[in-house]
Amino acid sequence: MSLLQHAILMLLLPLASAVVIALFLRRRGAIAAYLSTVTAGAIAVIALILLQHGERFEDSVEWLRFGSFALSLGIKFDDLAALMMFVVGFVGFLIHVFSLGYMHDDAARARFFGGLSIFMFSMIGIVLADNLFMIFIFWELVGFSSWLLINHYLHKQSAADASKKAFIVNRVGDFGFLLGIIMCYWANGTVNFTELGALGAAQKLVFSTAIPLLLFCGAMGKSAQMPLQVWLPDAMEGPTPVSALIHAATMVAAGIFMLCRINVLMVPDALTVIMWIGTVTALYAALCAIVQSDIKKVLAYSTLSQLGYMVAAFGLGSLTTRHEMGGMVHEVVLAAGVGAAMFHLTTHAFFKALMFLGSGSVIHGCHHEQDIFKMGGLAKKMPVTFITFTIGVFAIIGMPGLAGFFSKDSILYLAMEKNSAVFAVLALTAVLTSFYMIRLWKLTFFGATRSKDAGHAHESGLTMTLPLIVLALLSLAGGYGAVFGKLGGDIADLIPHAHGSAHTTILLVSLAVMTLGGGAAWFFYKPSDHDTLEEKSRPIFALLTGVKESFDRVYDYYVAKVQQRFAMLLNFLEQIFLAGLIIRGLAGVAGLVGLGARSLYTGSLHAYVYWFLLGAVVLWAFAAGVF
Repeated sequence: MSLLQHAILMLLLPLASAVVIALFLRRRGAIAAYLSTVTAGAIAVIALILLQHGERFEDSVEWLRFGSFALSLGIKFDDLAALMMFVVGFVGFLIHVFSLGYMHDDAARARFFGGLSIFMFSMIGIVLADNLFMIFIFWELVGFSSWLLINHYLHKQSAADASKKAFIVNRVGDFGFLLGIIMCYWANGTVNFTELGALGAAQKLVFSTAIPLLLFCGAMGKSAQMPLQVWLPDAMEGPTPVSALIHAATMVAAGIFMLCRINVLMVPDALTVIMWIGTVTALYAALCAIVQSDIKKVLAYSTLSQLGYMVAAFGLGSLTTRHEMGGMVHEVVLAAGVGAAMFHLTTHAFFKALMFLGSGSVIHGCHHEQDIFKMGGLAKKMPVTFITFTIGVFAIIGMPGLAGFFSKDSILYLAMEKNSAVFAVLALTAVLTSFYMIRLWKLTFFGATRSKDAGHAHESGLTMTLPLIVLALLSLAGGYGAVFGKLGGDIADLIPHAHGSAHTTILLVSLAVMTLGGGAAWFFYKPSDHDTLEEKSRPIFALLTGVKESFDRVYDYYVAKVQQRFAMLLNFLEQIFLAGLIIRGLAGVAGLVGLGARSLYTGSLHAYVYWFLLGAVVLWAFAAGVF
């Protein structure tokens, strides 16, 4: 088989798995689970084969034609796709294995694993797509599979509401995304990535601030950037493996991947907007995470914050570096934003999937308890989960030597070189990250058990602990050049690295923010059944809680008071003028007269009194000559 055939096989395997499960295995959950997991394993193997082979390729076939417009389905497998495919395939396989144990007793696990296969098919389609139209097709399929998986516990109203919220909010961003695709095609005559790159190299590309910003709307939805971030925390209503796969490692990272794909279209003004949206989202989500009591909600807001880091890194754009060789100084302009964003996307996929699966192990061991104030003492009861989860925590707070330390430092260095204000905000966000993660870690694993469920907690089985161990190893080693260089190829060459005094500065900043945030949380919070911050500083706690809820209140007000009333007005106008008068003509007029006459005869004395008074006023007006 050629490498292109391997790629096509990798795309079609999960689709075949989903079809077989839907048609033949709906009542055979065990077989469906193993089929989906074996398929995910095959995807991981093919992704590794394509990654290690080194050959990059692309091909396409025309699918639809309307006059001069042709819609093609094609594959573009370069270093960017290879890196993202490894993340999707390998992390996805580990989460499938974890799900074998986590969903073992679920009555609807066939539907669950079928949904996972549909998601893998959709996500692989995004990664391999060679044009924006094809990305949009799979983009919408990812939205569908996300809705399906969030709503797995469909008997719960909260899960149904969360799935609808995720679907609708993403449609808002996708509308802007579609407009951006159309505008790009109208301006440049193509949306093929290779052709756009060639136009850019030949300086024939039509640049516009509107095109990248409209395309960024899609990333704002999928990667949950402000103001479209409201769906992600609620999406934790889905099973924990769904949170790990879709809302930590892959789907939410699709927006970052798409931005890197369209890097050639970026202009300075668009990058500035993207940079600040990412920066503000990182800070906002970190503040919200401080007051969460649900272990998955803490990780959800942490994911929001880290996605903001990636978006900010991309927005920081290119970086000019100076190297001295042979006595001469050479300047090299790197797409450092792409390198830093993809570097952090990869390491974040490792340690955040680890922590989400670790939280799933905790929830499973504590009989589905999710409140961290009802846990405690789990370090001794669940040693494997504790050790691996600890590695994930230390990775995200930037412990030197772990994966998160290297990727986060590359972003901080880029911010320090490009924009001091962004650097200050991201450094503050890093302090808050250390604060809320050490808070979560201490309240969950230390002290005495604070509930009956925690008291009877137990370590999970091998299918759940083995993925934790593998992800922990990746969280330890994934940031080193020898490892990421193999995974990222040319992308690894774009990562900004500090040298000399800049390296010392970034190292000291990283150590300072980690120590300040983590130390403050360790000494401030005591393992107890109530929030120390709420007890000692209720105004601050109330403020942070209000910040978290403010967006939902604004959106609820808009929907109820503006959108719904506008819809009612349109419905009234349609019923009266369109359906009643224009379409039905005189019959409609007669019907409206009859409707008005019938409304006078209600059988209510109060209504008759009001009509009598109104008639008396009208009669007086005529008698007085008002009309």
